[in-house]
Amino acid sequence: MATQPLLQMPATPERLQREESALYDRQVLDYIERAAATGLYEIRGLGAKRRLPHFDDLVFLGASLSRYPLEGYREKCTTRTILGTRFARKPIELDIPITIAGMSFGSLSANVKEALGRAATSVGTSTTTGDGGMTLEERVSSKTLVYQCLPSRYGFNPDDLRRADAIEVVIGQGAKPGGGGMLLGQKVSARVAAMRTLPEGIDQRSACRHPDWTGPDDLAIKIKELREATDWEKPIYIKIGATRVFNDVKLCVHAGADVIVVDGMQGGTAATQLAFIEHVGIPTLAAVRQAVEALEELNMKDKVQLIVSGGIRTGADVAKALALGADAVAIGQGILMALGCNSDSYVQGGKHYSAEADYRRLMTAPGFCHHCHTGFCPVGVTTQDPVLEQRLEPEVGAKRVRNYLKTLNLELTTLARACGKQNVHHLEREDLVALTVEAAAMARLPLAGTRWVPGQP
Repeated sequence: MATQPLLQMPATPERLQREESALYDRQVLDYIERAAATGLYEIRGLGAKRRLPHFDDLVFLGASLSRYPLEGYREKCTTRTILGTRFARKPIELDIPITIAGMSFGSLSANVKEALGRAATSVGTSTTTGDGGMTLEERVSSKTLVYQCLPSRYGFNPDDLRRADAIEVVIGQGAKPGGGGMLLGQKVSARVAAMRTLPEGIDQRSACRHPDWTGPDDLAIKIKELREATDWEKPIYIKIGATRVFNDVKLCVHAGADVIVVDGMQGGTAATQLAFIEHVGIPTLAAVRQAVEALEELNMKDKVQLIVSGGIRTGADVAKALALGADAVAIGQGILMALGCNSDSYVQGGKHYSAEADYRRLMTAPGFCHHCHTGFCPVGVTTQDPVLEQRLEPEVGAKRVRNYLKTLNLELTTLARACGKQNVHHLEREDLVALTVEAAAMARLPLAGTRWVPGQP
């Protein structure tokens, strides 16, 4: 005789009065109240705050009997990385496969740009200009500098183009694919305005697409123009925000890219709408797999190099990106944190000073700040304020970033040796398994302890 299912006990009136709605929780109610009160969307900096499948959801299968690990103190593991071998007469040679992503002068201070150049030079890697043109500080301090060509064309200078070591044509950004950049008026200083040919103190909104092409054929023409302007010396990168990655990578190859940069939705920004940051794009984990599959289908895997960015923070993240098929990574937000972003203090004249009062003025606290767009950075990183920017001294910033990059590279080589690799570029998909079904499906890796790859027979 079938038993009747137990009926759920009715909630008490006290419980109902305190039960939060899953659809309309406090965060959603705050959003609706703000929208209703102001009629404005929210703008902020940095990247997505929601939990997304990420490199943390993968683990390495270290060597044991079936494979032998390398002895860390006796056997070398090389990290040399070459970018731009397809067409450029002078490919870029880096000592490590970890680069500094494009962050503009305007979003960052001149002191920060100098610090990044110094740090990149000291560890043998590259840094990137970002929007708004090239500053003298970063060109002088950077041995290897990548010059970005963005839809805005703010500060674009053919002479600076020729002074660069590589060119990065930016189609999209992981934090805001399909959207243009923003620089609020309080960050448009006299120098920033002069470099971008804009009025001082007025909000700047960049275009979401390049004005002189509408598709990959036009892009191919533009790339040839850039090659001719630089005598075919410079590698040309194309950077895309991670959305329709498989097809976009194929079109980048068709357009003539030497290097493709794929920026996942965990990538950061100085300022954009919250709706972009949290609701547009796909996670980096899915994007790198699609990019590699596109290159493999075109038989271009080792001819066109792949740089992955968007949420790379640790040496383990770098190692996993390389194992999935990337040739190098680019880091933005992690670099800002190394500089002191979200720190409770800053160093000036060799002394430590508390920044907590400045965080309180922004109605936030260290570890929670995302106010890059305001220009009131308590530690002097994302500001043009003449007082605040002095809180980041180039020597101090360069040392911190150098230490961070060295640590990442040490962790990378440690993991590569543990997998029996004498070269970090020998890391492979077979070295990885996934801890969650979602990560296994996105990366097309077996779930740990099984041979099962979701979506495959």
